[in-house]
Parts: sequence; structure tokens; C-alpha cells
Amino acid sequence: MPMIYIVSQSTKPQYNIAMEEYCFKKLLKHNKVFMLWINEPSIIVGRHQNTIEEVNSQYVSENAIHVVRRISGGGAVYHDLNNLNYTIISNEEKGSEFDFKTFSEPVIETLKELGVEARFTGRNDLVIGEKKICGNAQAHIKGRVMHHGCILFDTDLSVLSKALEIPKNFIESKSVKSVRSEVTNILPYLPEKIGVKEFSAAILRHVKRKFPEMTEYVFGEAELTEIEKNSHEKFSSWEWNYGRSPQFNITRKTRFNAGKVQVLASVKNSVVEDIKFYGTFFGNNSDLSVVENALKGVKYTAGDVGNALSRIPVSEFFAGFTLDELVEAIID
Repeated sequence: MPMIYIVSQSTKPQYNIAMEEYCFKKLLKHNKVFMLWINEPSIIVGRHQNTIEEVNSQYVSENAIHVVRRISGGGAVYHDLNNLNYTIISNEEKGSEFDFKTFSEPVIETLKELGVEARFTGRNDLVIGEKKICGNAQAHIKGRVMHHGCILFDTDLSVLSKALEIPKNFIESKSVKSVRSEVTNILPYLPEKIGVKEFSAAILRHVKRKFPEMTEYVFGEAELTEIEKNSHEKFSSWEWNYGRSPQFNITRKTRFNAGKVQVLASVKNSVVEDIKFYGTFFGNNSDLSVVENALKGVKYTAGDVGNALSRIPVSEFFAGFTLDELVEAIID
């Protein structure tokens, strides 16, 4: 089927993330999907993060900022009505490494047309000069990749800073936090000033030129009903967006090139009773229960933990990590 595009008319983050998930998991016959969307003020946390330690809860509540968990890994980001989000979904096989640079090209090329030089850097960022303008994340299911970027166009950076700031007297953080990079907006760098919707239209025009066969997709009533249902039942629920923060007797956090990992483990008589993983890492399989269940009942030694993990494809869950690095994250 030809490539399709969708420009969401909603600014509700729960709805847009539900729509994005629907396109990713249900529109399988379409080889490529391109989506543009804008959210009301909201914090979007990564699939594996401990939400309570990523947001300034008091500030978020006082300023009616939504908090929603997405289905991809990576760190927390702030959205508002002057921030643009784009999604590219593609049918293709992926290995253990994530290709962020290729999926970022539409933004880099559009900015170049508008007179701004941006480049890809680090693990998954777009920058102007040395300042970050866009963070990227990916999710994967068999034979299908979803890439999305959060573009700072004219975002209120003071609100971004406060919403993602944890008061020092609020919580003694033992979790893996998002990387707080120096950020900037695109608008000040544009030779000709435009609004975020004009910028969105410019990106869409660029993608249409690159893929002239691309057509707009119109959802049917049944599809819209399913998206709305998922928006309320999943992406608006406390269980999904916050969930339980377990109190375990061993807490470890380690940073590697492929991301940061926090491990909370309950160990009794030198045996793992329960274990949870949080962090900014990515994985082709987001069901970490497979890894967690493989470690339950295992002696809490590097050798035994390593033997247990060697029986499962670690790189599917922790992309870019070696077996030794994951063992190191769990135990010295």
C-alpha cells in the first residue's frame, strides 16, 4: 500500500498518542505512515521511566499540565502548542541498533530549505549549533518501526524547565533520570519568521515532494471509536501513566553509551525475589517481564545472573547493551 499521512486535529496528548499507537499496531498494510501532531502543555515520559521522579508534580498540577506515558523508550519531554511532533512508521526489520539519523532527515532538510543548518548528534538528538532542538525516540514490533521526534519550535522554555524540575526537598532520587540537555527553539534562527502551523505545513510539503505517491488517510468511525477508547482507558489512566513505584532493598543506577538503567531488586537470602528495570534505554521488545521473570529465583551473583540472562536475547530488550553491561547494571 502507498505511503499515507495524517495531520491530527486534536491537541489532547492522550488522544494523539493513542492515534499514534493505532497507526503503529493496526495499519499494518501501509508500509509507511507519516504523522504530524501538536499537544497542549504536557510531559510525555518514556516507556520505562519512573514517572514520579521525572516531573515536578506540584507545578504540573497547579498549571494543568498533562502527564502521559508513551510506548517508546528514552527520556521525558515537554510539549506545548508551539512544539511540533512528527511520527514516521515504517515496515522494516531492525537489528539491535536503532537508526535515529535517517528518520530525522525530513526535519533537517526542511530546516535547510528555511535557511537553518541543523545536524544530528549524539545518540538521538538534533541540534542547532550545540543546542538541542529535537529529541527522538523509537519503538519496534516485529517487522515495523515507529520513530517520533519532539521539535522545539517556539516552546515556553521557562515552563519546560519548571515542569521537568524535581524540587530537592520532594524526593531523594534513586531512579534513572532523563538527560537534561541545553535546549533552544527553532524560531529565533529562522531568517523569515513563521508560526508552528506554517512550519508543520513546510515539513509536510517536503515529505510530499519526496514521496509524491503519498496520500492522506481518513479514519473510519470504528477506528476513531477505538482510538478514543484507548485514549481514555489506557493513556488517561493512572496505572499506565504512573503505576506502582515498588520499594525494593537494592537500588542501582548505571549509565552506558546506549542509555541509563535503574535496577530495583528485592533480594532475600541472596536470591532475587523480584526485580524491575527503569531508564532511558530503548528496546525492540518493551515487555521487560520476560527479563524480570528470567531473574526471579536466581542467586544474586554476577555468575548466576549472567547465566540466566544468557538464555534470553538481551539486545531485544536493551538495544545496544552487551550481556556484561546488563549484568553490571544489576550487580557488581
